[in-house]
Amino acid sequence: MMRVFSIIIIGSVFVGIGINQFFVPHHFLDGGMIGIGLIAHYWLGVKPGLTIILLSIPLYLLAFFKDRILFYNSIHGLWLSSLMIDYFYQWHTLLLLPPLMSAFFGGAFVGIGIGLMLRGNSATGGSDLLAQLIGKSFGWNVGKLIFAFDSVVLMAGFPIIGVEAFLYSLLAVSTVGFFTTLLTHHNREDGFSFR
Repeated sequence: MMRVFSIIIIGSVFVGIGINQFFVPHHFLDGGMIGIGLIAHYWLGVKPGLTIILLSIPLYLLAFFKDRILFYNSIHGLWLSSLMIDYFYQWHTLLLLPPLMSAFFGGAFVGIGIGLMLRGNSATGGSDLLAQLIGKSFGWNVGKLIFAFDSVVLMAGFPIIGVEAFLYSLLAVSTVGFFTTLLTHHNREDGFSFR
């Protein structure tokens, strides 16, 4: 159990650093609930982590009734990743890389973080949780489902961030999807688990 919790903590730190050090300075988006939290932050100035928690409540209620183990594991991921996203915001201007590098490194950090959390049977927010529920029910790859959800959020955020940030966000989300798929794909093939 401690090993799983450690993986969730490490994944949450990766997500928090990836979002704040690489995405926020350039107004890039991620997808899913994190992307919605970032849209709310850029548009309304609210904390993205808090937004993620509030919008994830209905999906966590669904998970509570559909898959209690996933619910209990994921609730820690939701709180920890949201906390890390809001905590690391204070250093969002500490390291300013060019947009292309930020899109790639941010995508790698977030993708590795989400992938680790998924391998620990956890999630960062509602869309990841929904992807896990659908993936378990139909045998679909969770990383690919998350990528599909991310695309929808990106399109919704396009008017807020503009063309340039949108194009870099496409690269960032593709990188997130690649690393998440890589980590979750091996989990399915070799039966590897942190439990």
